[in-house]
Amino acid sequence: MGTSQAVARIRAAVESGRIPVQEVILRGRDRLDTLAGEAYGDARYWWLLAAASNIGWSLQVPPGTVIKIPDIQTALSFI
Repeated sequence: MGTSQAVARIRAAVESGRIPVQEVILRGRDRLDTLAGEAYGDARYWWLLAAASNIGWSLQVPPGTVIKIPDIQTALSFI
């Protein structure tokens, strides 16, 4: 499965409530890769946060943006 298909599946599953998420609000210099590193122990999963939060394909997002951090095991089961 390609990346765009995986992103679409994760996004739809988050929106329908099939993937549980925790929400955080980005502060000043937060980045998706650092949040993923804190949440999952691996910054390479930043794209899961981007997919779940419907924010596109970028590591940097403006402060104040609500980020959804999906349960990693559930999210990975959708790809």
